[in-house]
Amino acid sequence: MSRIGRLDDYVFNLMTNMEKWTFWSLQSAIKEKHGRFFGEPTISQAIRNIRKDYMRERHNLPYDIEVVLREKLESGNGCSYQLAPEILKHWEKTNGI
Repeated sequence: MSRIGRLDDYVFNLMTNMEKWTFWSLQSAIKEKHGRFFGEPTISQAIRNIRKDYMRERHNLPYDIEVVLREKLESGNGCSYQLAPEILKHWEKTNGI
């Protein structure tokens, strides 16, 4: 798996807690958990990649909804990102959870 492929999975796995994340909080968590540093543009790409077919297939994400929600921060400096709550319903339905 390429370095970027691993980052896609790092970001996705962190985001499965369904909390809101910024580039900086993801960057810090990846550094802490995996000992790897990735810049904001690379993390941004990993977030965009979650929407792509190969990530939807790999992680059993629905094709008919927006899977990553974006919200402007109140400070106006950046955005927060979180996985759509509908993903949990999809997982429950498809995995019998």
